[in-house]
Amino acid sequence: MLDPKLLRTDLDAVAEKLAVKGYTLDKAHYTSLENRRKQADVESQDLLAERKRVSKKIGELVQSGMTPQDAKAQVDIELQRIAENIQRATDEAAAVQAELNDLLMSIPNVPHESVPVGASEDDNIEVLSWGEQRQFDFEPKDHVDIGEGLGQLDFETATKITGSRFAVMRGGIARLHRALVQYMLDTHSMSHGYTEVNVPYIVNADSLRGTGQLPKFEEDLFKLQGEHEFYLIPTAEVPVTNIARDTINEQVPLKFVCHTPCFRSEAGSSGRDTRGMIRQHQFEKIELVQLVPASESEQALEALTGHAEAILQGLNLPYRKVVLCGGDLGFSSHKTYDLEVWLPGQQKYREISSCSNFGDYQARRMMARWRNPETGKPELLHTLNGSGLAVGRTLVAILENYQQADGSVVIPEALRNYMGGAETL
Repeated sequence: MLDPKLLRTDLDAVAEKLAVKGYTLDKAHYTSLENRRKQADVESQDLLAERKRVSKKIGELVQSGMTPQDAKAQVDIELQRIAENIQRATDEAAAVQAELNDLLMSIPNVPHESVPVGASEDDNIEVLSWGEQRQFDFEPKDHVDIGEGLGQLDFETATKITGSRFAVMRGGIARLHRALVQYMLDTHSMSHGYTEVNVPYIVNADSLRGTGQLPKFEEDLFKLQGEHEFYLIPTAEVPVTNIARDTINEQVPLKFVCHTPCFRSEAGSSGRDTRGMIRQHQFEKIELVQLVPASESEQALEALTGHAEAILQGLNLPYRKVVLCGGDLGFSSHKTYDLEVWLPGQQKYREISSCSNFGDYQARRMMARWRNPETGKPELLHTLNGSGLAVGRTLVAILENYQQADGSVVIPEALRNYMGGAETL
């Protein structure tokens, strides 16, 4: 959530920054609500002052010749009227504040000043390209044909069990998927200094509001039926970042790595990536989360993105790094880098990780703070996260980049210890 003080003091500047994201701030609506809030506050203060003044009138009335009983009765009538007006003003202030809160929750984060202007992913800017695209002496297949050719990737059975956008993995591919999880967790926890955590896969609405998925993106979530307002997690970002919700942390930065399944309805993606494992309702991901003081957040984004890149480099998978333009930037994001891996079967780069700095936007919604030892006062943290990496898409990239003419797949050297020494699938 944006700082309400920023909106009150520099509304035009905020509107201008949000326009970079393609978002039009309704300044008239905000100003109307803010004026109503101020008016209700002034009225409440005036009424409280009047109540204080009236409470002192009993003595004055008695001195003017009125009996104490009559003086008290007259004052009580006035106090009752004032109390009713205070309640009315309080109710009005609460109603206006609720409208303001709903509006604030619906306004996206402002982009960082370095975010390029643009309308869509076509305007994202490549900042790095790593690795060489393999030159094949045969026609490369996509991961679906490779996996089905090995008899280890089965979409038909998954559709029978559940429906479209699911997969069944068997044998070597299932083990390779597990090996990727172990390799990523080990690398991030042992080499990059992250603390591994295991979290619930079901969260409450407060957690989703804290990271910005609610209220705007409810249609993308799987909501559970029952008496509780529970949802399946769309990403480990939600439970892991909420570890710091409603707390004042004495030791920062906090760096967490977590492996979870992720569940997404893929609302609005009808007809997109219906083949294979690129866009599924259920997939697994290694999530990197950092919570840092404001002064460290820009540097932390570069470091976190580098940690995700290290996995791609360790697997020798060609990729490129792009900075997202305003029009492609996520709702809560302040700045985002996407890592896109090369897929020979599609002859294109596809996103495999999105690494974002949210500034204090999520922390303000969650009241996630740290205590500054120099001042002794609590301050909002800055939150960051990124995929390190999406496991299924990494599996896809390995199948396509390491495929052989005979249909087999070479296992990257970095994973062979996790595969019992096997060199091929």
